[in-house]
Amino acid sequence: MRRSPFTPFLFLLPGCIILGAFIFYPMLQAIWLSFTDYNMIQEANFVGVDNYKKLFGDDLFWKVLGQTFLYLIFVVPALVIIPIFIAILVNQPLKGISFFRSAYYVPVVTSMVVVGIMWKWVYADTGVLNYLLESAGIIKEPVYWLTSTSTSIFAVMAVTVWKGLGYYMVIYLAGLQSIPSHLYEAAKIDGANKWKQIIHITIPLLMPSIMIVTIMSSISAMKVFEEIYVMTGGGPLNSSKTLVFYIYQEAFEKLQMGYASAAGVVLFLITLVLSIINIKFMSKKEDAVKG
Repeated sequence: MRRSPFTPFLFLLPGCIILGAFIFYPMLQAIWLSFTDYNMIQEANFVGVDNYKKLFGDDLFWKVLGQTFLYLIFVVPALVIIPIFIAILVNQPLKGISFFRSAYYVPVVTSMVVVGIMWKWVYADTGVLNYLLESAGIIKEPVYWLTSTSTSIFAVMAVTVWKGLGYYMVIYLAGLQSIPSHLYEAAKIDGANKWKQIIHITIPLLMPSIMIVTIMSSISAMKVFEEIYVMTGGGPLNSSKTLVFYIYQEAFEKLQMGYASAAGVVLFLITLVLSIINIKFMSKKEDAVKG
């Protein structure tokens, strides 16, 4: 029986319909709205590039964009590097190691609302963190972690990193378990210590996983929202506000859907460019390792 050449496309059709309905159509709709003055109350009118002119002339937009990149600079390296060493630790053939793997993964499956409230207690003026630092003699008076313009965004970054460690640990763990054990045995015979084995065997062979984690953590850092919404609300004085939170406020608090859509298009383009750069850079690194 001869199979129709269109049969493979029929299997792809359901997925294409879902992607088109829930991703591509809303994306095209958002691009269209960015050229209108739509406010969810009145009918949308075409205004050309007015929203983009207003956006690029808004000092607050540039401030939150800078804070978004600051988030990217601090959070992504932490989420790329720290989980590697956690994965190495939980990859040891020890009794009860499954418990530790599960323990590291618990924050990932915990609701961000619960995590945010918990960390607000930790960061409180009379909270656990200040108590421990005062007891150790590191500080003499409480630090206002979430209510100070100089510390609020960094306090939220720490929560983002803490919550994401387990997720990226699992990706690295899968990569570690695919590395042949005879490579480590050969390295031991040659006198390589643990650190040299990590540098010359583990890291090079984990490059595909590192590329995935870099791209995923970069996208996550660019669209961080829940932590800020629960813990700081973007304050104080917009010091912890990022681009996604800015878009949320413009769209659903001020009902400026056209303006918010313009900001969303800018966010999409930045994320796209960063993803392409990451892929190109990591691909070169992977090729260099293979070469």
